[in-house]
Amino acid sequence: MTRIYKALSIILLLVLTISCGKDSDSNFKLKGKVKGLKKGIVYLQRDGDSTIIDLDSMVISGEPEFTLTTTIDEPILFYLKLFKNDGEEHYIPFFADKGTTEINTTLKNFNFDAEINGSEQQELLESYLKVMSRFNNQNLDLIEQNFLAQKQKDTLLSDSLSTQSQRLLKRKYSYTIQFAMTNKDSEVAPYLALYEIPSANPVYIDSVYNNLNENIKNSFYGKKLKEVIDTRASVEE
Repeated sequence: MTRIYKALSIILLLVLTISCGKDSDSNFKLKGKVKGLKKGIVYLQRDGDSTIIDLDSMVISGEPEFTLTTTIDEPILFYLKLFKNDGEEHYIPFFADKGTTEINTTLKNFNFDAEINGSEQQELLESYLKVMSRFNNQNLDLIEQNFLAQKQKDTLLSDSLSTQSQRLLKRKYSYTIQFAMTNKDSEVAPYLALYEIPSANPVYIDSVYNNLNENIKNSFYGKKLKEVIDTRASVEE
């Protein structure tokens, strides 16, 4: 029996050593809670070249708290994905940086109830998205009014509402460009140029890139933005 206990102790020590080694190799930790979740799997993910890459995962069984870890080189957008076998995608995007990020949300409204505390890039992105939500709400109102106008065959009103929608879109683009120009020292700036206004006038995209601080130009999203600009230029030649 003594030998058995000794062998078990050695195995336990090895397991703990491996676990501690994994934690020490990681420089990013995502902690959180999904209120109401009893069973499911949470994943920490990021974009790959052609697919989504799983960085870590944890099976939830009974307790709604989770901890996920990985190694991060620089600020980048991650995803917290929830799989609960209902045939739908449930994920929360967030800007991560070295250190700890906390996400607390609910099972009922996984995306919309998310409270995220972590990187300064995430705080900046949230301030941008807060303004964007107001633009989006205005656009939804215009779409609803236009639908009713078309139903009533009021072409004059429908045309007027369509014009208002186009103006609102230009305002959204203008705000995004100005936001990126103002925050030239943040990785959020090239990210917005890449994913929020990809069809904007190339002149404005170039202006956003040229305005970036040198270290942001050399960041992950800065390099991707430069690739897009160079690809466009080669096609136009």
